[in-house]
Amino acid sequence: MLIFFLPLFLVFLLVGMPVFFALLAAPGFMLFAEGMDRDIPLLFRNIYNGIDSFPLMAIPFFMLAGEVMNRSGITLSLVNFSQSLIGHVRGGLAHVNVMSSMLFAGLSGSAVADTSAIGSMMIPAMEKNGYSRKFAAAITAASSVIGPIIPPSGIMIIYAYTMEISVAALFAAGVVPGVMIGGGLMLLIALMAKRQNLPVASEKATWRERGTATRKAFWPLLTPVIILGGILGGIFTPTEASAVAVLYTLVVGMFVLRTVKLKDIPDIFTASAKSSAVILLLVGAALAFKTVVSLSHAAESMAHWTLSISENPLILLFLINILLFIVGMFLDAGPAIIILGPILAPVFVSLGIDPVHFAIIMSVNLTVGLATPPMGLVLFVASSVSGEKVETLSRAILPFLAVEVVVIFLITFFPSLSMTIPQWLGLA
Repeated sequence: MLIFFLPLFLVFLLVGMPVFFALLAAPGFMLFAEGMDRDIPLLFRNIYNGIDSFPLMAIPFFMLAGEVMNRSGITLSLVNFSQSLIGHVRGGLAHVNVMSSMLFAGLSGSAVADTSAIGSMMIPAMEKNGYSRKFAAAITAASSVIGPIIPPSGIMIIYAYTMEISVAALFAAGVVPGVMIGGGLMLLIALMAKRQNLPVASEKATWRERGTATRKAFWPLLTPVIILGGILGGIFTPTEASAVAVLYTLVVGMFVLRTVKLKDIPDIFTASAKSSAVILLLVGAALAFKTVVSLSHAAESMAHWTLSISENPLILLFLINILLFIVGMFLDAGPAIIILGPILAPVFVSLGIDPVHFAIIMSVNLTVGLATPPMGLVLFVASSVSGEKVETLSRAILPFLAVEVVVIFLITFFPSLSMTIPQWLGLA
């Protein structure tokens, strides 16, 4: 009977209970109903134990680094750099939007931060240039999901911590899928530009203008090189890399760009602390939820049920992608990974799927869910930034979501797309 905590959890979500409380109330109620009162304190103990982790310290540090970047004007330098390269083609500002998201992804690792930072600049600029507001907001939301796929990635840190696999391997495996999504979106924009006669943003930049834009973007663009180079080179751990990222962005913001003042520091720390607290509370609650997953033997039940459908890994991967896509419509990626990872990953690893490959499938699928109607978080952020209704954005984003779904199936059925880089580096 304990296994009914899963449908009960969904019921709590549907009636509007916050995810944090639903993650605790559903298993707590079922433990009480089963007369397992002695295990209820495990829930509360594991909230703290789940948060009290050195690897998870990377999340608040990366979020702090992202906040510093937003306040220091680094986003503007990335947009100007992108526009100098590709702003002159038809549909140029839409291309710039996607390219800026890809560059920003290597700095922040957050889809929400990407939507807010890029959207606040690009949506008004695109509307002024002749794009519809709903189109500008839709491409911003669609491209922002690249943030947690191209490393660094908070979602991948959570998965690696939960499933005890290498963060460096996941970071390396995320590069190609992230670039594929960005490239796919830009290809779709190029096709739409011809059919819909999308506007041209500006004249072709001169080499001097490109050089100026590159010089201003140089220090921000060096951030992912330092982070990934340090991690993959064995110089520091992902957690230490996140602290280095904070120090580096503070130095760039305060002494190179000189856009961050000493008086801004308390506000920056406060904003990042609030964002980090929400994520870490969800992680703690989800790990407490995971305790009941193990007590209920839900993983074993899921394995038996899955294998009863088929023992062909390709068929099962197709079905699990559909399941993850549906889950991503309603549940944030972090909690979904912690809840479903321990249930699904052992099944597919037992069928011969590489743990890193399955991790990337799950991470990318649930990340795309952030932009999927009806409950995609970045849709609400894009709606807030643009002033467009979520319903309007939900229709406008569908062609871009189709591209991202194609990429999901490509990395699912062609493992070498995501696994080649980790294998080259000896991480998988």
